Amino acid sequence: MRHKIAHKKFSRTTNQRKALLVGLCNQIVQNGRIMTTLPKAKAVRPMLERLVTYGKNEVSLHRFRVLMATLRSKQSCEKIISQWGPRYKERPGGYLRIIKAGFRKGDAAPMALIEFVEA
Repeated sequence: MRHKIAHKKFSRTTNQRKALLVGLCNQIVQNGRIMTTLPKAKAVRPMLERLVTYGKNEVSLHRFRVLMATLRSKQSCEKIISQWGPRYKERPGGYLRIIKAGFRKGDAAPMALIEFVEA
């Protein structure tokens, strides 16, 4: 049983895991969708949905700095504030969808497509 276990470790150290999730978030924000493994998609969805919620509300310097502290990319922060935030202004949540996409050929890892839900 996995009681009191907060997240998957992905066989990485804390810094490596945070960098992995930030990189996945940046790629999704820039491209709108990415193909990754299913556990990584499930780990990145709550993180990115929280950031889109920050971007859809009133834009302020504080909110921009919160986005920058997490994403570490000015282009991604600006895209959340200018494109993704206003698109989901009226939506109460659930900005991303995960679609299972079979198994990877090399190691049979479950793959998934994670993308923004179109308004």
